[in-house]
Amino acid sequence: MSTPAEKVELFRSLHVAGTPIVLFNVWDTGSAKAVAASGAQALATGSAPVAMAQGFTDGENIPLSSALLNIERIIEATELPVTMDLEGGYGADTATIADTVSQAMSRGIVGFNFEDQIVGGEGLYTIEKQVERVAAAKTAAGANSFVNARTDIFLKAKPDTHTQTMLDDAIERAQAYKDAGADGFFAPGLANEEFIKTLCANVDIPVNIIALPYVPPNHVLAKAGVARISYGPVPYLKMMKSLQTAATEALDIGA
Repeated sequence: MSTPAEKVELFRSLHVAGTPIVLFNVWDTGSAKAVAASGAQALATGSAPVAMAQGFTDGENIPLSSALLNIERIIEATELPVTMDLEGGYGADTATIADTVSQAMSRGIVGFNFEDQIVGGEGLYTIEKQVERVAAAKTAAGANSFVNARTDIFLKAKPDTHTQTMLDDAIERAQAYKDAGADGFFAPGLANEEFIKTLCANVDIPVNIIALPYVPPNHVLAKAGVARISYGPVPYLKMMKSLQTAATEALDIGA
């Protein structure tokens, strides 16, 4: 049985530019076991599927206590490293963030996603404010953790409206978050192959891209220098669509 420190080290080692770790996001113990059985090297929850599976909408609407109980059960069901989506830390101030992170780390996670959008508000935190938040999150998590700092610059805009200015902003944020202690940089929604290449070339911590339907395929992301590919709500939504289709067919008994 691996120690928590060994799991973190393993998880960190799997982030290799050009040979990315693939995280097919899970939402409960059952999905975790299924993905683990597929040969996954690590597991990751997504905030949206975890919330939706419990009847909540995304955006820190599922109570933190419920999200923590859920991750605890997932960790108990697998020997794989498990990382959690902590959204914005369930608070704007650093004290609340530190408390949230401490509670999550105590459950046995190897790390977590931490985003810069103002959950429940508009826009993103300024770089200066988010640097304080990232630093508080990393301090609470400790050196033996993997903090995946996320920017929502691209997710909040349609792919065909992404600009060089937005990319420059993302690169600036990535460097600032790294200096504040982030171990990885997550840019969900970014789909332009050349922009992804540029981001990876200018960020010296592992870059995470989410495999949304309009994003280049995984082998292209790998060639671009991506070190981590995740799937967010995609697996859950596909599963629910399949379930609904099967239920519809079963309920139709014909004439």
